[in-house]
Amino acid sequence: MPNSINDVSQSKQQLKCTGTQTHVHEFEQSTKLAEEGDDRHNHRVAGVTSEVIPIPGTNNHVHAILSNTDFLDHHHEIGVTTGPNIPIPGTNKHVHVVSGATTIDDGHNHNFLFTTQIDSPLV
Repeated sequence: MPNSINDVSQSKQQLKCTGTQTHVHEFEQSTKLAEEGDDRHNHRVAGVTSEVIPIPGTNNHVHAILSNTDFLDHHHEIGVTTGPNIPIPGTNKHVHVVSGATTIDDGHNHNFLFTTQIDSPLV
């Protein structure tokens, strides 16, 4: 599975267009705090995942995320693959865990840990 920004970009390009769209997930979250003293800060990140990336040999899937954080005199990039889908009990919905670290910019990076939003929340 991809685990860097370049790997995520390549995975997205390698997805074959079957003419049938799959689902995506929205995400919106803050990174963990970084640096100390007056420079201590975090960033916001929001966006939409790629479509489904099947996990071979299973009925499960992941999604790619490639996004930038907000800008606080600098920004960071996030390039990661979600974890496998996690079913929401009593529904046919699911979410994905997203964890990793941003790129290093301004001499530091930020860790992040969040879940995607539920696919098709109104359907």
